Amino acid sequence: MTPKIKISAVSYLNTLPFIYGLENSIKVTEHFDIQKDIPSACADKLINNEVNIGLIPVAEIKKINNPNIISNYCIGAIGKVDTVLLLSNVPINEIKTILLDYHSRTSINLLKILVKKYWKVKVKFINATKGFENKITGTTAGLIIGDRAFTNSTKHKFVFDLSEEWMKFTKLPFVFAAWVSNKNIENSYIKEFNNALKLGLENKQTVIDNYKKQNLNNNIDIKDYLNNKISYSLDVEKRKGMELFIEMLRSI
Repeated sequence: MTPKIKISAVSYLNTLPFIYGLENSIKVTEHFDIQKDIPSACADKLINNEVNIGLIPVAEIKKINNPNIISNYCIGAIGKVDTVLLLSNVPINEIKTILLDYHSRTSINLLKILVKKYWKVKVKFINATKGFENKITGTTAGLIIGDRAFTNSTKHKFVFDLSEEWMKFTKLPFVFAAWVSNKNIENSYIKEFNNALKLGLENKQTVIDNYKKQNLNNNIDIKDYLNNKISYSLDVEKRKGMELFIEMLRSI
């Protein structure tokens, strides 16, 4: 029996359509083993050859030997994304320290690019640990990503959406994560994989309905988020944004 191809997928709201498609495709469940992780863990697993395919933060792609982007689907945004936020109680030019969310290194690097090249301010960066959200006070700001951004965004006077700020800076959309493999995978399997992702996106309303049923007391507007904030197509403009981001990374 042929071993299953191991996949690491991000366990955030923005990947719910992808997860739905992967878990509801018979061919995928036959040939692939799906694991759910935070973004940084997805990258580490692919880098360490613990999985064969990962939804990888763009900043981590360069760390993988012979990386192959195997899909025209991604986690991207054209303007506001709502889940990658710099939260502060003072304006940008008064921030002294920024606590960095440990979930995603791409978001950290995006923030550092904006701080240096767009806002042009000097701050101290501190790698944060669990519970750091409660330490955002005074001139200490915090980068918060993922689902926790929804519950923390209303607690602070200033909210800077990093995808929106990137768009203001570059006039290009931003790609947070792409589907990458660390080895050559047969075209038939890649086709199965992409068909499953497509299936998930075609059933976005079912995903939304399922989420609402399971989270009755949740105030997150999941319909708006999945339909209007996350952009799943890795198109020409997003590839340009991704290439510019990687280029800017080298300079910082």
